[in-house]
Amino acid sequence: MKTVLKGTQKTVIIERGQPTVIIGERINPTGRKKLGEALLKGDMDYVRDQALQQVADGADVIDVNVGVAGGDEDKLLPLAVKTVAEAVDVPIAIDSPHATALPAALKICPGRPLINSVNGEEASLNRVLPLVKEFGCAVIGLTMDDSGIPPTAEGRLAIAHKIVDRAVQMGIPAEDVVIDCLALTVGAEHTAALVTLEAIRRIAAEIGVNISLGASNVSFGLPDREAINDVFIAMAIQEGMTTAIVHPSKTRRAILIADLLLGRDEYSMRYIKWNRAQQKAAAAAAAAAALASAPA
Repeated sequence: MKTVLKGTQKTVIIERGQPTVIIGERINPTGRKKLGEALLKGDMDYVRDQALQQVADGADVIDVNVGVAGGDEDKLLPLAVKTVAEAVDVPIAIDSPHATALPAALKICPGRPLINSVNGEEASLNRVLPLVKEFGCAVIGLTMDDSGIPPTAEGRLAIAHKIVDRAVQMGIPAEDVVIDCLALTVGAEHTAALVTLEAIRRIAAEIGVNISLGASNVSFGLPDREAINDVFIAMAIQEGMTTAIVHPSKTRRAILIADLLLGRDEYSMRYIKWNRAQQKAAAAAAAAAALASAPA
């Protein structure tokens, strides 16, 4: 299945067997004090800078979340979406459960965005899916419902079926639903990653829709988080994940290598291009440092 997203100029296709699509997660004030302060001031310069930097780091899509305590999301979400759309030409993922801010942002968002997200709760399905239909966009479906996040792959598969089936009943193509199997920290439950990976494998095999993942949750509370995340991302890609919601500069290397080894990088060109750019940047930084330390 192909999930098609569009920005002001660029079209991004999420499809199994093709290079993994990177959704940049950095415009989200959770745990990011500087961004939260900027949003409360209505200062979009920081938002613009984050969008530009993430695209430079390899993001194919930019996630926009303005859910900061004390903020007016009805005002901030459309403003942030407009700012990002003017700064970069890639598609946007509008990350909000807000009943009035989400449609307001969809009305002004160019191209074909991705809604992040709906879940298996009846209230969520009834609120979000009509917007997906009205605006003709795609949506991420989280495998949780009114009972919470199932502890088994079977439970998450059942919710994935529910979300996709409900969408199709409303006239939304199955390919416009991207299922997120939800990564939980292995620091709290040592089998958490296994459950997520099994859910990815089964949903990819039985439903065939594209699959997303906010992968960094798996390492929460543990040391050397980046290494854990990188290995988990590679394992998730092997099982069927097609798009990752991540910090691009920290995870692009692992994603490129996983795609390379899975035969999704013809003649290794994407990896070689990235590696050469990294070497060039490192050489430029070394030259600048040498110049700065040279005696006057």
